[in-house]
This record gives sequence, structure tokens and C-alpha cells, in this order.
Amino acid sequence: MHLLTQELWFPDYSEASADGLLAIGGDLTVERLLFAYQNGIFPWYSHDEPILWWSPDPRFVLFPDKLKVSKSMRQVLRRNPFKVTINQNFNEVVCSCSKIKRMGQEDTWITPEMIEAYTKLHMLGYAKSVEVWQEGALVGGLYGVDLGNGVFCGESMFSKVSNASKVGFINLIQESNYKLIDCQVHTNHLESLGAEDISRSEFLKYL
Repeated sequence: MHLLTQELWFPDYSEASADGLLAIGGDLTVERLLFAYQNGIFPWYSHDEPILWWSPDPRFVLFPDKLKVSKSMRQVLRRNPFKVTINQNFNEVVCSCSKIKRMGQEDTWITPEMIEAYTKLHMLGYAKSVEVWQEGALVGGLYGVDLGNGVFCGESMFSKVSNASKVGFINLIQESNYKLIDCQVHTNHLESLGAEDISRSEFLKYL
């Protein structure tokens, strides 16, 4: 396993572990984060760990034309109980994602260091948030990295009321021209919306 220094570099994908761990250490500068995402690598670690960099194989993605919207979800969209906006409150979306309790996780991986790093990406136009509002309150949303090449790298989502994050996610796909949504690793929630595994080599072609 490679231990990164300040040098802007990552090892070859072939050196990743079976679960996709590629390297440890380094930093979360804008330059390194963009370099990582452009090469199919992302950070994911707990507050008591060093920075861990991942490039899993297979890769969990969603092709917009394969989006699955259930009958019950179509009814929710027709009722239109939410207002969806883009990049109106990035900080609150990220902070809300960091506070959501998730099954199997004792603490959040969205540390203050991560929030600061992605806020810098947002200020430079690379990180994007989707906000879902109900009666003036922020009740759901998601954020990720827009590489500007038709690929959106989803990072996290949250929901304070039923279906809020789904509405935001569906809106992002239907109202954009993305050719691929990077979901990184498998979740049942995203699988129900149409996400699937592809090989790492196929994913890298889209980048």
C-alpha cells in the first residue's frame, strides 16, 4: 500500500486492494481532489483514520437512460410537494449529509476537513449541490463533483422527510445532460433507482 506525500501522484489502479483501497495519506487540496476525480479515485475515511483513497472494481454507476422511477415515486412527482434548487445552499446540504445517521456506521466520514475541502471545490465551480425544500425548509438534498465532461460524481445525500432525497436525485438526472452518474459503491437505495456495476476499466473510459 502506497503512502502519499505532498507530491501530486497516485499509484496505478492495478495496485489497489481487492476492495479498492489504492493509497493512504496526502492531502485534500483542490489540486489533488480534482486530479483524483479525473482519474476515478475518491477519498473516503473516518475521522480517526488517515485519508484513504479508493478506486473500486467494479464501479457502481447509473446511466441516466436507465433511471428507474417507481409508480409510487411518479405519483409523488406529480403531486409536486417539493421545490428543487441547484447550488442555493451548498454548505447546509453538506453539513446535513454529515449529520445523518447511517446503518452500519458509528460516525460520519464527512469530517470538518472534508467539508472545508469540498466547499473550496464548490466555490471554484466543481462541487454542486441539489436542495429539496418543503414549505421553505430544507428537507433533503445531495452533493457531488461535476467534472465538466458529462460525469457527475455523487458524494452523499440526506433526507429529513420521506422521498426528499429521491426527488432531488431524480431531478438532477432528468434536468441535466449527464451521461453517467458515479455512485462509487453499491447501495440498495441507488440500485432501486437503476444503478449498476460496471468494470473499473469501462468507467475510466467515460472520464
